[in-house]
Amino acid sequence: MPPSLTQPPDPHPKTPRLRLPPGSIDTHIHLFGPAAQYPFHPDSKYIAADALPETQIAQQDTLGLAGAVVVSGGGYGQNSQHLEHVLERFGERFRGVALLPDDADAAHVERLDRLGVRGARFVGTSHKGALPRLSPRIAALIAEFGWHVQFYPGPDDLLEKSQALHDLPVPVVLDHFACIPADGGVDQPAFKALLKMIDTGRIWVKLSGPMRCTPGDYPYAPVTPLARALVAHAPHRLLWGSDWPHVNMSGRGMPNDGDLVDLLSEWIDDADTLKQILVTNPREVYGPFGGAGR
Repeated sequence: MPPSLTQPPDPHPKTPRLRLPPGSIDTHIHLFGPAAQYPFHPDSKYIAADALPETQIAQQDTLGLAGAVVVSGGGYGQNSQHLEHVLERFGERFRGVALLPDDADAAHVERLDRLGVRGARFVGTSHKGALPRLSPRIAALIAEFGWHVQFYPGPDDLLEKSQALHDLPVPVVLDHFACIPADGGVDQPAFKALLKMIDTGRIWVKLSGPMRCTPGDYPYAPVTPLARALVAHAPHRLLWGSDWPHVNMSGRGMPNDGDLVDLLSEWIDDADTLKQILVTNPREVYGPFGGAGR
């Protein structure tokens, strides 16, 4: 049976109460479509309505963002054609993270690098679909281009994979609060292990996708202690992302992206830290892009 159409995002993002610093970057979005041109992989666990770059750029302007990082959607498997075409057309506003095929070579990576791809994403063993798993060969290949590994763990993957991640020859960006179950709080072993990983200076963590860490709806209150603890511990190793268009939220309340921006005021207390996480840190990971004046 084919997967059902995932719930679309709220089409009317609010203007946030929180004014973001000029040059702020959303480091985690997905784009899809037009569907007639870019079909979903037959093994994808979801299909989504079009989430077009033009729509995303308009949302950036509403939210006060200068750009975003397009993480190649799992719905396309290991095919980067859609990401390439987006970056060819809208390179000023986007950088990319690709789901590389297992047989990727230097020529493939070099082509993506020229377009603005800056990382290769892998998923933990609990994630389904035609998605790449941690590969030391690919990590060594992308190291030559100054890329990072982006890793989307499952709930139990962080402790199991911490040494393998540490052994990679590139920095590592962990998705969505490292997918640590928020209900376990800051004293759970996985969260303590995450802080130790951050202290190596090789790990970045995305304050993104709070809905991926707790089964509840906005404002995802169990996530707040984790966010505040991470900000207090290592703001220089954090990134922020909206996870728009929020796929796989069927049966749950769909958040408004203006409200997701306003969550930052609950997680971060001062303007300097906000600027570091939204402006300075993204450019350290993805290089310069996005107009600082937006």
